[in-house]
Amino acid sequence: MLIYLAVMAYIARQRLAKGEYLYYFGVIGISLVIIVLLYFVLKKKERLRQEREESYYGSYQDDDKAPDDNKAE
Repeated sequence: MLIYLAVMAYIARQRLAKGEYLYYFGVIGISLVIIVLLYFVLKKKERLRQEREESYYGSYQDDDKAPDDNKAE
């Protein structure tokens, strides 16, 4: 997303040359805010998915805590 934004900023540099500073930097600023919000929303969604899977299937840490019945005594 950041690479896409950089390419679009490069393409739109003509607006900056025309003196449309508010439009140019406004679009870049809004795009950056959207990218940051999207990052945090997707991280939260991934964390919730992982917690849901761990509650359903258990975690790898639970396997370490379980007694091993196949150990020789």
